[in-house]
Amino acid sequence: MDVLLVDDEKTIAVTLGDALEEDGHTVVVARDGIEARRHVEERTFDVVITDLKMPGMPGMEVLRLVKARSPDTEVIVMTGYGTVETAVEAMKAGAYEYILKPFPNETVVLLLRRIADQRRLVAENRSLKEQLGRAQSMEGLIGQSRPMREVFQTIRLVAPGEARVLVTGESGTGKELVARAIHNLSSRRIQPLVTISCAAVPETLLEDTLFGHERGAFTDAREARIGRFEYAHCGTVFLDDIDDMPLATQVKLLRVLQEGEVERLGAQAPIQVDVRVIAATKVDLLDAVEEGRFRRDLYYRLNVVPIDLPPLRDREDDLKLLAQHFIELFGKGVPYRIAPETLDEMARYSWPGNVRELEHAIERAIALAGDAEVLQRIHILGTKSVPARRPAAGRVTTLREAVEEAERGAILAALEHTGGRKAEAAKVLGISRKNLWEKMKLYELEG
Repeated sequence: MDVLLVDDEKTIAVTLGDALEEDGHTVVVARDGIEARRHVEERTFDVVITDLKMPGMPGMEVLRLVKARSPDTEVIVMTGYGTVETAVEAMKAGAYEYILKPFPNETVVLLLRRIADQRRLVAENRSLKEQLGRAQSMEGLIGQSRPMREVFQTIRLVAPGEARVLVTGESGTGKELVARAIHNLSSRRIQPLVTISCAAVPETLLEDTLFGHERGAFTDAREARIGRFEYAHCGTVFLDDIDDMPLATQVKLLRVLQEGEVERLGAQAPIQVDVRVIAATKVDLLDAVEEGRFRRDLYYRLNVVPIDLPPLRDREDDLKLLAQHFIELFGKGVPYRIAPETLDEMARYSWPGNVRELEHAIERAIALAGDAEVLQRIHILGTKSVPARRPAAGRVTTLREAVEEAERGAILAALEHTGGRKAEAAKVLGISRKNLWEKMKLYELEG
């Protein structure tokens, strides 16, 4: 980070400045407040460290000047004559921290590391939000991976028409969201979207639920009841888990699709309905056809436009994006983030429950995290088994992995050659000390 160090005590300016440069920062030293003002007016710093009592312009004025010109710049105030009143005044004016002299240089070094971590977190969150904004999204379907872009494209193409759609995919992939997106992008959007889970309604009640009955049609039929198809007239019916529909009900559904009419139980005449049907299944319907559990003619009536939703394990590019979406959904404004090693394990986990499982995992993690803003493995994955990373031997590495391994090896060799002296190692490597420090942190080589 770019740091402005303001102190009229030469010893502090030199020793603290050297310590900060050794830690990878670029340091500009000002001997008093007047010189500090000139630097602040010429450029912007990430951090300003200023003494309070100085000739020409006191540190409190430097603090106010910096915050007025660059609110994002953090200011650390140091003084040898501290009082509660001056500390309160400094913090009210926007100081990041207030420290008393004398202090070990490591105190300020750690403060700057904390500021760097916080800035990195803010940048990561901003980047993820920008990605969420750029990512194609409709009705809660989020993704920028190639399979999801193809799904979005098909939805946009099919929505304006009347073609029936068969949505396939594992449980938890978002099949109902696809139906909702198609309905809301169609001319039927001002009419009802009626959702029926064929698996959730008992077999004896499903036909009545779909098509209704007349008064007196059976013992307890004290009044007429319209079915869901009638209710959805001029709208859309979404039949989830269509593979669980009994064969007898499939025959009546086929008539609705062929003739555009339903017949209530006990009715004397059919009723015309205008509905668009979207069906969904988590199984291969052709297998069900071959096994005699699903009518072949109904299958072809429903499968006019197929949309196959990929499982989450095949959407690694979307995993972090989806996790951030659920963090914003459940986090109530708290800037939660996921530990890097946890993200790595999440990418290797199979997610059998798909996006729905990820949603519940993030909601649970936030509930369990308490005051901790960094979500760990135990919060998200609990005790779930995750396959170990495969050894390098016998596998093809990505170009990025190869570059990172080469960089890590070069840094270790340079540090060994220079006896651990980072400034000399940076020169050997041909990079700045700041760049070296960042890479050492990335590859966990600080120790």
